[in-house]
Amino acid sequence: MNNVQPGPTANDRMPVDSPAADAMRQWLALSRIAAPEEIAGMVSYLAGPEAGYITGASLTIDGGFTA
Repeated sequence: MNNVQPGPTANDRMPVDSPAADAMRQWLALSRIAAPEEIAGMVSYLAGPEAGYITGASLTIDGGFTA
């Protein structure tokens, strides 16, 4: 079992043009909020055969928030 830990991601509660997203950008190395497709891409990869040897991993996808 793997764990995907997404960081700030655009959604109904935090649109990319919201004050919350603007405040969050200052803490991100990439200076932008993730698109949902970026998180989904990692989940899709982990569900596929290419990631068959990845197990017990915590994968943080947060644009450098925890860097």
